[in-house]
Amino acid sequence: MKLSPLNIILICFLLISCKSQKKEDTENTNEIEVVPAKEPQKPASDIIIDPIGHGTAIVQWKEKTIYIDPTGGTKAFKGKKLPDLVLITDIHGDHMNIDTLDSLNLSKAEVVVPPAVAEKLPASYTEKLVIINNGETKEIQGISIEAIPMYNLREEALKFHEKGRGNGYVITLGKERIYFSGDTEDIPEMRALKYIDKAFICMNLPYTMTVESAADAVLEFKPVQVYPYHYRGTEGLSDVQKFKEIVSKENPNIEVVQLDWYPN
Repeated sequence: MKLSPLNIILICFLLISCKSQKKEDTENTNEIEVVPAKEPQKPASDIIIDPIGHGTAIVQWKEKTIYIDPTGGTKAFKGKKLPDLVLITDIHGDHMNIDTLDSLNLSKAEVVVPPAVAEKLPASYTEKLVIINNGETKEIQGISIEAIPMYNLREEALKFHEKGRGNGYVITLGKERIYFSGDTEDIPEMRALKYIDKAFICMNLPYTMTVESAADAVLEFKPVQVYPYHYRGTEGLSDVQKFKEIVSKENPNIEVVQLDWYPN
């Protein structure tokens, strides 16, 4: 069949149009930007932790200021907000320090203690005390505080912390639950904890437990975050990096947070 000049022109036009469209499609495909998937964001916490030293901390939540085992004298708390609550875990000097308590302005504070601590504090503190036993939960200033046992398990360490004397604490602040272990080993009561958002775990020998025992307990009760603290023993500082490696390897969903508990 012989094509007319007009048909030839139309065919050429169609071929050119198809080629142009194909090139345009290719260019558009190349321009597509691949956006990497974002990791889910963890809910922001409105709790601020101020590590004062060793086993001493300040917890700030909204308008509430909580001192945990205040030690270190006036200097350690210079410029800090006055406490609404003071929580003391045990009778030893790195937890209950009467000189430090005497130096602080506790005019608006309630002091939460186990009975053994209450017995050793001067009578001037009696009106401020809220005594709480192992296993009890009390609401103080709108904050739920649960007393968790703290004690030793190893035969050679039983002399340091007997069961029933001291308290660890679970503090509920809004939707978050914070656990301070006090001086303890990896006891069943710790391993049985549920729904802990921030866990402060001791690990120092010979008084409490090894980093391995601490990590094993943490892996069992699975807090959202764990903070090694109270990790100076008679042989220096415990290997908190090893603790982090054990926890992170076995359960990367648990965030290990290292604060500076020994600035000097």
